[in-house]
This record gives sequence, structure tokens and C-alpha cells, in this order.
Amino acid sequence: MKEIRLVEMRALEDDGMVVEGYAAVFDSVTNLGYMNEVIDRGAFDGADMSDIVMKYNHENNVLPMARTRGGSLQFNVDDHGLKIRAKLPDTSVNRDIYTLIQEGVLSKMSFAFTVKSEEYDYETDTRRILAFDKIFDVSVVDVPAYESTEIYARSKEEYEKEKEQHKKLELEKKKALALLSL
Repeated sequence: MKEIRLVEMRALEDDGMVVEGYAAVFDSVTNLGYMNEVIDRGAFDGADMSDIVMKYNHENNVLPMARTRGGSLQFNVDDHGLKIRAKLPDTSVNRDIYTLIQEGVLSKMSFAFTVKSEEYDYETDTRRILAFDKIFDVSVVDVPAYESTEIYARSKEEYEKEKEQHKKLELEKKKALALLSL
């Protein structure tokens, strides 16, 4: 299931329209409303990041802002997280978005991904992402997409089901241990 998360970004006073930011930050607790989420430091190791597109609000019906395949989007996994740097091609949409980033109207980033490996702590309602499968895009966003999207609702439902199953298993284990101690 493709998921989306939010982080910050800024415009640089370089040659042309250059923006950079962190699309993901390690070991930082993100509250999704129904559970917390943490990205493990090794989560990007082995992930498919062969063709990441930079978009506005994850929209497919808007021209891409930059792309790794064309060289206008670069990324680096460092000690802090997934850092991106993009030299935006001179288009009217990119000029508008760049101006809004400079003015601080747009200051957040998001990224779309699928998870390969994760673990849950049902006592603290925390999911730790251990490994990403694929990174689809990084996006400049005006509103955190995951707070109201359909993907958020489905993810919450799946998590609640898993948590309930975990509670039932824990109760069965306790009952079995109590019987064994008799």
C-alpha cells in the first residue's frame, strides 16, 4: 500500500530555482492520529529509488517539478534522513511554487512509499518502519496529505484490526500460562 508522509523544505539563493529539504527524518516520532510512526536509520537501504519524481501535492495531473532520471532531482541518505535537492526547470508552475517556497507559504514536503518491513509496539501504538520497498515521489505540499486522505483511513483500519488480534493473542498466552502454572 502506497503511503505518504510530511517533512519540511526551503528555497536556496543559488543559480536558478534550487530547493532542498528532508523528505524523511530518522528516529523522529510522527503522530498519525491513531498511532505513532518512526523511520529506522536503515530503512532506505535496498529501497527502489531508481526513478523518484518531485511533484506538487502528489498530483499526477500536474507536470513533474523535477526527476532523478533527468538529473534535476538528487537525493542523499545522511545521518538525519532522506535529503533532496532539486534544480527546478524554468516553467510557470515551478516559478509560482518556488516563489511560494521563498515566501514561506509552502514549507513542507511529503513522500510516497511502500513498506517492505515494519514492526509494531501495540503497547505504545508505534510502528517502526525498518525497510522501505519503493519511494515513488517527493512532493511540495500545502496541507499534510495523510491527515485526510483515503489511504490514511484504510491504514488506520488495518492497524486497528492488527492491534485487536495482538490483544487476543496476548490474552490467550496469559490464559495458557495460568493453566500451566496450576
